[in-house]
Amino acid sequence: MPALKLFGRKWLTATDDLVYPGLFEIFIRIIWFVLIGVACLRYYAETWKCQLGGDLVRVFLVGEMTILGIITILIVFIVNHSARGSITDTYARRYVQPLLTVKVLLIPPEIVWNILGTLWLFSDGVHCSSEYYTIGVVEALVLFDWVLIGLTILGLALIFDPLGSLGLQDNELEDSVEHGKVSRIWLRRFKFFWWMRRDESANETFQHVAGFLSALFRGTDLVPSDVMAGCVLLRVRQKRETLELKRLNILERPKYSTVGINIFAEAPSWMSLDWAHHYIQLSIASYGWLFVIYRHACTGCFRLVREMTCCACLRRKRNIILDDNCCLCSLSGVKTLSKLSEDDILFASFRNHLCEIPFCVLADHKTSSIVIVIRGSLSLRDLITDIAAASDFFEPEGLPPGSMAHRGMIVGAKVLLKQLDQYKVLDNAFKIYPHYNLTLTGHSLGAGLAVLLGTLIRPRYPNLRVYAFSTPAGLLSREAARVTEEFVLSIGLGDDLVMRLSVDSMENFRTSLLITLQACRLPKYRVVLNGFGYVLFGVPDRDLNRTWRNGNTINSIPGQLPLLSETSFIRQTETTILEKDVTRRRYSKVRLYTAGRILHIARCKSASKEKKRFSRLRIYTYEYNQRAYINIKLAYFRKQSNKEKKFEMRWAHPEEFMELSVMPRMLLDHLPENVEEALATLVQQQQDLPFIL
Repeated sequence: MPALKLFGRKWLTATDDLVYPGLFEIFIRIIWFVLIGVACLRYYAETWKCQLGGDLVRVFLVGEMTILGIITILIVFIVNHSARGSITDTYARRYVQPLLTVKVLLIPPEIVWNILGTLWLFSDGVHCSSEYYTIGVVEALVLFDWVLIGLTILGLALIFDPLGSLGLQDNELEDSVEHGKVSRIWLRRFKFFWWMRRDESANETFQHVAGFLSALFRGTDLVPSDVMAGCVLLRVRQKRETLELKRLNILERPKYSTVGINIFAEAPSWMSLDWAHHYIQLSIASYGWLFVIYRHACTGCFRLVREMTCCACLRRKRNIILDDNCCLCSLSGVKTLSKLSEDDILFASFRNHLCEIPFCVLADHKTSSIVIVIRGSLSLRDLITDIAAASDFFEPEGLPPGSMAHRGMIVGAKVLLKQLDQYKVLDNAFKIYPHYNLTLTGHSLGAGLAVLLGTLIRPRYPNLRVYAFSTPAGLLSREAARVTEEFVLSIGLGDDLVMRLSVDSMENFRTSLLITLQACRLPKYRVVLNGFGYVLFGVPDRDLNRTWRNGNTINSIPGQLPLLSETSFIRQTETTILEKDVTRRRYSKVRLYTAGRILHIARCKSASKEKKRFSRLRIYTYEYNQRAYINIKLAYFRKQSNKEKKFEMRWAHPEEFMELSVMPRMLLDHLPENVEEALATLVQQQQDLPFIL
């Protein structure tokens, strides 16, 4: 940070990003230099005995060693200078750009030299006796040198930034005209994907997404490695602040419980762990054959074959199945995961376009419900739907006037409703099962669509229920979210990223990221190296228990510069961030929240609560006799030792999921199989509860 400027353009890398790639390239080139040196020592003298072209081989070997040696020495200097200074101290790395320019300019001579070597060795211009000289050795040298050149060109392609060709200054990016230029470039990048061009409403969606990404990143001058380093720094900072607040008794952990009777005492009867566990399994089934292969890499194909229908495109279909292949692979995945028969799948659309998500309509005899199951994000089109996160008016019957919702999901919910009405899916389903209820469920993107679709059709089916798992945070305005608490149960696990992901939280996260990077006093390569250590071993105490100067400084390593410096924080923030107006710039004017009544599931943090539970257990059983207490306690410990995880739960408010925090399990807690495992464990705990108490 800022981005590297080379040949009059910006690139997706910074001057301090060349340490680890440079070390890797030095390692490869030194090995290659040694191998060429061995080849020269062994075969150089024999080239004088070649019948034809011996001088060409000698020129190639000497020239190749010379070029390789110069490039290796140059990379050593680049790595040395790239490792200097903090993340924002570009002056300490002022020589990286000219050194890198020289290295890039050496690529054409290296290519030309290797082309000449290829022509000499693979043509009739060289004839050497195989008794004294092996031409295959030099051929291998030329071939591997092409590999090195290819890796160099691939590296340049990876850091190429189409937006860097604008040649704009930072202050120009604040202008609305330049913002429009950046938005149009994002729009062209989206339209580059040919499979999206035929989607309905693609241009409008792309324009909204391009505007959002342009507003979010313009003027920040961040590169991908800055985001990664910033996440490491934010993780350390947030954990340190949390520990400090707990030490001062300012922050208390919310009260969770493992007793479902207490949690669901005042909730409607349909809000239960058993039903939630049942519907998360149906939500997982909507992911189809890909999820089967993902969970059963070795046996997934055999599981799917049993449910496939050969030449289904030539057969008469009992139910409506849209956009599946001739063997109905997607449908077989749904049947495999849901354990339902094909007769119970009343309708299935696997059509995946922009803002058009696959879904199924099932007859669930276990709960006597017609279930609309909507799939979560599984493709690039779904990701674009997620990113189209600006707020738009959403005022169906039952919501207060002026209600707002996620723009991309509004479009997706209306497309789903259009398909249901076009094929009269629900009307036909309730003709067959007139006494069944209507239930909607989904995970992630599917959860958001289920909430909005349920809101749209609730006037027709006032008793419908929605089970939403890992619902996105930026879904509905606050008053509209309160209305959905009557018919929506949202369930989230632990540190789920998506439950805290909204336009507002992303903008706040961007500002925190910039401030933290500006305050960092360590070089980026050390921050990244510490981050890998944190992933493997957690954040050590020595990085948390350092003195904070003026309450805002962490010393990362004893004897080294502080990780965060208060002086740098004030200076850099005021002169850089506030001047760019990053903190005051907002893309969305309305804050959106998670819908429904939110049940938050968390892992038990320590064994302290077990001690408290046993203290209650002693009170309950001591009056009986001491021997009974000991037997129950031993049996309880034996039972708990067979469990790998243990969970607890509580009712949460949408306001608690407005901040985007960097946590170790923020991605894992979003996966549907982990949510299903947590619910299954909680259900088992409720069954064991009479034994425990």
